[in-house]
Amino acid sequence: MSRTPLGRFCWYELLTTDMEGAQEFYRNVVGWETGAWQGEGTPYVTWNNDGTPIGGVMTLPDDALARGIPPHWLPYISTPDVDATADKASSLGGTIHHRMELPDIGRLAIVADPGGAVFTAYEPSGITPGHDAQAAIGECSWHELISTDWEVSWPFYSALFGWEETEQMDMGGHGTYQMYGREGRQLGGMMSRTPEMPPPCWFLYMRVPDVHASVAVIERLGGTIVTKPMKVPGNNEYILHGVDPQGAGFALHSM
Repeated sequence: MSRTPLGRFCWYELLTTDMEGAQEFYRNVVGWETGAWQGEGTPYVTWNNDGTPIGGVMTLPDDALARGIPPHWLPYISTPDVDATADKASSLGGTIHHRMELPDIGRLAIVADPGGAVFTAYEPSGITPGHDAQAAIGECSWHELISTDWEVSWPFYSALFGWEETEQMDMGGHGTYQMYGREGRQLGGMMSRTPEMPPPCWFLYMRVPDVHASVAVIERLGGTIVTKPMKVPGNNEYILHGVDPQGAGFALHSM
């Protein structure tokens, strides 16, 4: 029986138009180290947090650019059987863009949910990356789905990965924010997009020591602050939203 957990966010991949520029940006903003992947094929660089690989960065393929797909972050979600997960996603209204097997790495499927947000279902060959404890500084601490309709997206992900509903927050004119989790730990939230928001996507929050101190670094390196640091309702945590110099959206979070 596979030891791979179902529904863990386990890898974070940036597809960008400038690998060197992106590495410089996130090394300074989040504090990651980078390392060249030793495998064959498309050049790939890993994001390392205190020496532990947590994700990677690669060049956005030309065919994606030709289709108008901008630089973006792509979360990997673990599954013990990627083919069964992909087949189930398709039966639930999702779209399977690509399936592949990477030697010594595992099998994966790039999936769009019914609203168009894309993620990777991943069955690793060995130990599943990541963990199920609270995110440390330099790790991804919140996973937010910007959806065409979160009430359509929720049953898709719940059936696919076994995630559980947790709290709801009324955001007034922005509707309901539905939070979710896995095995008693909150993972993120879902919301329906408004016209000023990006197209359906996964928005990733990286934990840093102090989002306020990050503002000057982001701007100095050519990034854009979309939402200035703001307090999270109900606790003493802060977040900000930004766009990196190549155009990929990201968020920062500090406790």
